[in-house]
Amino acid sequence: MSDFFKGLSKVRYEGPNSDNPLAFHHYNPDEIVMGKRMEEHLRFAIAYWHSFAWEGGDPFGGRTFERPWFDGGMDAAKLKADVAFELFTLLGAPYFCFHDADVRPEGESFAESRKRLEALADIFENKIAETGVKLLWGTANLFSNRRFMGGAATNPDPDVFAYAAATIKANMDVTQRLGGENYVLWGGREGYETLLNTNLGQEMDQMARMLSMVVDYKHKIGFTGAILIEPKPQEPTKHQYDYDVSTVYGFLKKYGLEDEVKVNIEVGHAILAGHTFEHEVAMAAAHGIFGSIDMNRNDMQSGWDTDQFPNNVPEVALAYYHILKSGGFTTGGTNFDAKLRRQSIDPEDLLHGHIGGMDTCARGLKAAAAIIEDGTYDAFLTERYAGWNSAEAQAMLKGERSLSDIAARVEAEGINPQPKSGRQEYLENLINRFV
Repeated sequence: MSDFFKGLSKVRYEGPNSDNPLAFHHYNPDEIVMGKRMEEHLRFAIAYWHSFAWEGGDPFGGRTFERPWFDGGMDAAKLKADVAFELFTLLGAPYFCFHDADVRPEGESFAESRKRLEALADIFENKIAETGVKLLWGTANLFSNRRFMGGAATNPDPDVFAYAAATIKANMDVTQRLGGENYVLWGGREGYETLLNTNLGQEMDQMARMLSMVVDYKHKIGFTGAILIEPKPQEPTKHQYDYDVSTVYGFLKKYGLEDEVKVNIEVGHAILAGHTFEHEVAMAAAHGIFGSIDMNRNDMQSGWDTDQFPNNVPEVALAYYHILKSGGFTTGGTNFDAKLRRQSIDPEDLLHGHIGGMDTCARGLKAAAAIIEDGTYDAFLTERYAGWNSAEAQAMLKGERSLSDIAARVEAEGINPQPKSGRQEYLENLINRFV
């Protein structure tokens, strides 16, 4: 145990009328929503990287946080693990997530880095057994070290590709060992800064080969979790090959991996791609590749991925609506890929950030459930597309009518359809009743 959170108690649900800033006001893990405990719906996870590895820097300034585990070796990594599981326990979070570089210091060789990761996994195993906190997913950091400046799987140097493959294998082994329910691949530098030095076709083939090997290895070791790709359009690269959900689906389809890989969708990445978060969730559900989410928000006045804690209930509610309509999470969950502001330097700020995020998600989930249980919105959608239930409409949709057949019927029957209102303002008002 450490004294980093000394004097702070476990966060409890006290209800919306409580004025305790270190209590949940809306997140009640035992509250039943649509027949299931709220905790089981939301499946909250805490991100190891932003909470414990990030130093508070920005593009124009360095470290603002002073953490006792910074600038240390394995002893510091062990202290970081103690503090991390203390935070997980204080918040009552059922899951956590990590990159290898978040939990262990870099070694002088790949072998040394791998051994250090496995030593931390020993510690994690004991802490998981002691606390009951589980691993939602593991992943590899294939973007921070300078060796990855030209990409990992997409690097022009095959030795970098091989190093990335070995790193992924090591992290998949640890993820399985710790009972992780997913394995995530985020291609932070799997893209290009200029086409002048880039062979797009070559790089995408390399990326697909790496992903195919990951899928093969999953089956070889009997990993039962999901393999997830996290889409992002840009930053740090000018263009990333996993731009958004639809781009990822097209990539998977091209290489025959659409039945093997799903997506982990981040709010901030959706915004950078020019989409809403609900759009990306709905698109993933429509393609049958929805897996998990990274919950955060961007500052609309900043041009980068600011990774702030969520506080927009309507935005979150619409996302959870689509999640619930698609059957809810299976192996996935709600991971807080969110970090404190660089001026929020106190230990309790980590609690404040997560408490607000968890309360926001709880309100969004309950609003989404209320929309579904009320039925008015779903009834509107059903009625809007009701014409497609007719025999002739179904024949067109199933390919039983040619273009000539349809044209002949339009003339013979004198079909002259008139527009019908989309009623957007009515629907916006309807949704606002619940949030």
